[in-house]
Amino acid sequence: MNPKAFSSLHLAAPLLKNLASLGYAEMTPVQAHSLPPILAGKDVIARAKTGSGKTVAFGIGLLTRLEPSSFRVQALVLCPTRELADQVGKELRRLARCLENIKILSICGGVPFGPQLGSLEHGAHVVVGTPGRLLDHLRRGSLDLSGLQTLVLDEADRMLDMGFQEDIAALIAAAPSRRQTLLFSATYPDTIGAMSGAVQRAPVEVSVDELHDAGVIEQILLTVEGDQRTDAVARVLDHYRPESALVFCNTKIECQEVADALVQRGYGALAIHGDLEQRERDQVLVRFANRSAAVLVATDVAARGLDIKELPAVINYELSRNPEVHTHRIGRTGRAGEEGLAVSLVTPRESRLVEAIEEAQGSAIPRGSLAALTPQPGRPAAPPMVTLCIDGGRRNKLRPGDILGALTGEGGIAGSEVGKIDLFDTHSYVAIARQSVAMALACLGKNRIKGRFFRVRRLG
Repeated sequence: MNPKAFSSLHLAAPLLKNLASLGYAEMTPVQAHSLPPILAGKDVIARAKTGSGKTVAFGIGLLTRLEPSSFRVQALVLCPTRELADQVGKELRRLARCLENIKILSICGGVPFGPQLGSLEHGAHVVVGTPGRLLDHLRRGSLDLSGLQTLVLDEADRMLDMGFQEDIAALIAAAPSRRQTLLFSATYPDTIGAMSGAVQRAPVEVSVDELHDAGVIEQILLTVEGDQRTDAVARVLDHYRPESALVFCNTKIECQEVADALVQRGYGALAIHGDLEQRERDQVLVRFANRSAAVLVATDVAARGLDIKELPAVINYELSRNPEVHTHRIGRTGRAGEEGLAVSLVTPRESRLVEAIEEAQGSAIPRGSLAALTPQPGRPAAPPMVTLCIDGGRRNKLRPGDILGALTGEGGIAGSEVGKIDLFDTHSYVAIARQSVAMALACLGKNRIKGRFFRVRRLG
């Protein structure tokens, strides 16, 4: 028997026939690795990107556990945006068309509340939705999770990026502790591990090599004179044009000087160091993490707490005096199965420090030539996102879903145009795709969020 065939899973004949009619001949790698433990009732944490076939994987799993005669919510799928929830709902309905009397509902923000109330009153087996709107229904009593058997967190890393952690925790608290929990994430930052530990029991980990090769860091040493460092940083950026880069300096004075010089050259650069007030620091970290700034210039201490899943390049303006710190610096790139670039600028006087780093890592670092770097034509591309600051936060009872709903509902902005949402006590930050900034400002300026108007301004 073909181990990649769906028939190897001993699924019900109607489901196998339907899969064949949908053109699903063989399982994708993520399906082949995750479906056996899912069908065995185990919790699963899987790294899977859009297009990998993850919806079919968890869809088959949750559908096989349903009791059609019981009109209660037996499976709940949480998604970060309305668009993804709609896609998942459509795919689940296609998978379930061979099963009789299965009702699947999509419950998302940005659409009228009333019709959702009516649909939930009539009962449903599967609910797919966004955390904010689902929590609203839970608190109103229109969503009952007491009979939940399967919980799916789809694109969990993006939901955490958008600030839905508290909403997700509240929903999970209302579900039975004895349930199956399936967590799908494109990346495995520390926050995903913490979430898994809090909501799953001995999960089976699925990481498919065919889909996600191990990250590779390309290291390069460039020899410069001391007064060439800033020009060299700009030359590296002009040659490689990484979408984002983290530049390490050893002093806070250098941080600000390098960031200012890069801004003059057209780069969206920010500096973070010990002289910044906490709110300024928060804004800098938020803007870099949500892709609203292309370059962050930082000291080692100031960069602590910075969690960036995809960082194409790290540049050492100066080498750290500690080989372990050097390893930690360059380890911030090449994560999540992506390739990374680590360029270090050194003077001839630093040869002993280079030797210590090479000895510590057990290999020589390739040498490059600054003269061989050729600038690409045109000015640096603007960062893909822009950060909006809303003068309201947790103390105003704002939640990520309130902001997302205001943008995608009356604002008419696609959920895919909304990036990270970060909430603080008195302020909130939301990343918007550059082409949608004007629409987002107009929308938030004329519409209420949680029943009141908030001042909104663009950062940078």
